[in-house]
Amino acid sequence: MKLSPRIKISPSLLAADFARLGESVRAVEAAGADELHFDVMDGSFVPNITIGIPVLEAIRPITKLPIDVHMMVVEPARFAQQFADAGADIFTIHVEACDDLEASLNDARAAGMRPAVSMKPDTSASVLQSVLPLIDRVLVMTVEPGFGGQSFMPEMLPKIARLADMAHAAGTELEIAVDGGIKDDTAGGAIDAGATTLI
Repeated sequence: MKLSPRIKISPSLLAADFARLGESVRAVEAAGADELHFDVMDGSFVPNITIGIPVLEAIRPITKLPIDVHMMVVEPARFAQQFADAGADIFTIHVEACDDLEASLNDARAAGMRPAVSMKPDTSASVLQSVLPLIDRVLVMTVEPGFGGQSFMPEMLPKIARLADMAHAAGTELEIAVDGGIKDDTAGGAIDAGATTLI
């Protein structure tokens, strides 16, 4: 499948061989990745625990790629400055994990990162209407968050299209990322629905 030049590819570090993480980062950069996707899970918001600030600090010096930190943690804004200091470029937070979404997004931008919002599959796109002017990207989970290797949920395609329509109506150039089960046979549908970044 040939991708449009507007589509970004953001490989997830969860798919890497952690014994060779540096090599994996260099390999995806050499292969033409546009950015890196860095999943942070706390075992509370999602039922898994992954990587954090020490790993980000280790990989930041070896790549020039932007790093999108996907915070699957409760009240992620409390870590915004630490992740910014460690080298994160994009700070993606879950709408379901924040008591005050607007303040959390402002904290991310104040720390020097691009603020982004993610939502679980059951969350309606309409919850983002009020924060569209505050975000650079929305990440649509096309699997249940917490574990890699799941199958793409085609029922998320209308949500992607709805977000694209909302962004157009608001006059914003919102990036729409999709995360989960993205393969050759699912990427095209996501792109057709309005996705601009594939994770």
